[in-house]
Amino acid sequence: MATPSETAQWKTTIIISSSLQNHDTCRTLSAQLHRIRFSDSVEAGAFIFPLSGIAFLLVDPQDLPKPLEESGLTERIEKFVQVHRNCFLLLYTPFNGKKELQVLTLIQHRFFGSNLKILPVRNGAQIANGMLTIAKATSKPHADKIRERMSLARAHIIETSPVWEMLKDIL
Repeated sequence: MATPSETAQWKTTIIISSSLQNHDTCRTLSAQLHRIRFSDSVEAGAFIFPLSGIAFLLVDPQDLPKPLEESGLTERIEKFVQVHRNCFLLLYTPFNGKKELQVLTLIQHRFFGSNLKILPVRNGAQIANGMLTIAKATSKPHADKIRERMSLARAHIIETSPVWEMLKDIL
């Protein structure tokens, strides 16, 4: 995983829901000199990284009403998943209480098998670091570097593997 200093050196454009304008994560991202654009047209609680092709939806279980089924959360997430092909749910849980576990269970059961990935986070720093790490790894130049390194590692493993040596001798 990238260290905060490595992640901070990489700069990108982020489209953020206007509802998060005063969120501490926005201040953290601004301090790292990322280009931030606020928009009223994106889902409330959304962070979109257009150059990486990924989107994050921040959900705080404390903001949800008591009957979770009537909160509209699943409909909101479903709409987000339909709009964004590569999406993550940032489940903000500063502590693991009964309500947080209920929300996590509800989301996991409802969206099992979909392209939604759930990332539990505890504070603003984890939110920013998690999003930036994933966005950097999926951005074009960095993804190409990762693929190249994986290919080189695979080739090295094949070259030095005793199993491959044995197969070469047999053939």
